[in-house]
Amino acid sequence: MNKLNIFRFLPVLLLLVFACDEGFDELNTNETEATEVDPVFQLNEAIINMSYPNSQLVYDLGIIQQIITPNSGVLTGANFNQDNRNTTDDMWVNFYRGVIRNTRDIISRVEENPARSNLLNMTRILQAHAFMLLTDTYGDIPYFEGGKAFTEQILYPAYDAQQDVYADIFNELTEAAAALNASGQIESADVLYGGDIDLWTKYANSLILRGAMRLTKVDPGTAQARASQAFQAGVITENSENAVIRHDNNYRNETGRILNATEANNYYLAGPFVEYLQETDDPRLRAIAVTYVGAASGPEQVLGPDGNGTNDPDVHIGMPMGNNDETARQAAAALGLASFYEFAQADRERVVKQTAPMYLVTAAQSLLLLSEAANRGWITASASELYEAGVRAHMEKMATYDANSTVPEEEIVEYISNNPLNDATALQQINDQYWIASFLNGPEAFANFRRSGFPDLDPNPFPGQDLTSEEFIRRHTYPSDEIIVNPENVNTAISRQGPDILDTRVWWDVAQ
Repeated sequence: MNKLNIFRFLPVLLLLVFACDEGFDELNTNETEATEVDPVFQLNEAIINMSYPNSQLVYDLGIIQQIITPNSGVLTGANFNQDNRNTTDDMWVNFYRGVIRNTRDIISRVEENPARSNLLNMTRILQAHAFMLLTDTYGDIPYFEGGKAFTEQILYPAYDAQQDVYADIFNELTEAAAALNASGQIESADVLYGGDIDLWTKYANSLILRGAMRLTKVDPGTAQARASQAFQAGVITENSENAVIRHDNNYRNETGRILNATEANNYYLAGPFVEYLQETDDPRLRAIAVTYVGAASGPEQVLGPDGNGTNDPDVHIGMPMGNNDETARQAAAALGLASFYEFAQADRERVVKQTAPMYLVTAAQSLLLLSEAANRGWITASASELYEAGVRAHMEKMATYDANSTVPEEEIVEYISNNPLNDATALQQINDQYWIASFLNGPEAFANFRRSGFPDLDPNPFPGQDLTSEEFIRRHTYPSDEIIVNPENVNTAISRQGPDILDTRVWWDVAQ
């Protein structure tokens, strides 16, 4: 083409270019894709991420001697009293990334919008709960600046003393509960309580009660005042009010997922837990446990109605503490079992199904804490009646895992009748029941064991423990990534709290 022809076609080309550019933005805008997510759906994301991660299996449930494994590798943790930082960081990573990041963003988006006041205060309550779990697990944590990398670009947050964290958590819960308004916009899309203001208020008050009882040794004056505040305001006392994550095939229970997959044959009910339930003829053992009779290997644990699993409480034998895979085989042989695969397990067809609910705060827990508060003279109520109501609430809750875990009414009545609260041993009885009522709620059971000293467990006897001054693990260690990326603030926390090891006590865990 010669130069003359090029100049002839140039105006046409320019016309085409400008014609294509006209309306370009409108043409390339997706009119059906959401440009902004309603913050209530962010709240739902945060709620779902409150479900406990793998660390409760590797650490919490093993420390309190309910579920244990004899295997090492990725499962190393409470079974050998060893520091496995590939797992101790689970709660930290899941909660800061999956919960706190969302709650911080929600608050920044709606705090100036009066129409979403209820959403704001629901979010504050959930966030306070997440921070309570984090500080109970690790001790000093990034709190006032924690989770603000996205909203305020704080990449290296300071660590706050647990005492200061607790003080602000109490304030947040109290203020948020008071600010909830049944006349305001109801956030019905919320997956925890459907926006029910009364239930969110009881949830907040139950957390205040829980936090109050944490302080019984370190600050009994505040503990009494906050427990009384929560009691007067009203806490969760019915199973219909429980704070629970309802899992399904899309959002699976992490403990159930693990125990129905690679680790199906690797975790067992611990001897002390099974023996306690047997000694008291507790009908919950039938609801919780399964034994695969004669199983000499994992594949010989046969599921289903034609399998070799039995729920008979007389058959169950818990795995003794302090074993590796070799000594567990020896222990099984000494007990006349085919192998350690014949020790009792949490039933993965019932209580640890992949779709099993994950309970955060329950009526049983709140009633038992109120029973202790009444026994201490902190509230005016019958410690015995609250104790019995708490035991009943947990037994009735078993049916929510699976219909085949239902505890019959006559067995509930008989158990309560045979195990009345005794003033001389009340604190131990109440907290032993809290241990049972917190089964599969590892972080809470671990926290209450540390603060109450009950149940009265013998330390894990596994030799070569990774503990220096204590007989039990007292906290999870900080993530390795934090130590590398945020060393100055981590070291400040360590200098204040104590060494970053498993047996350093958190602020409220006072030795007595």
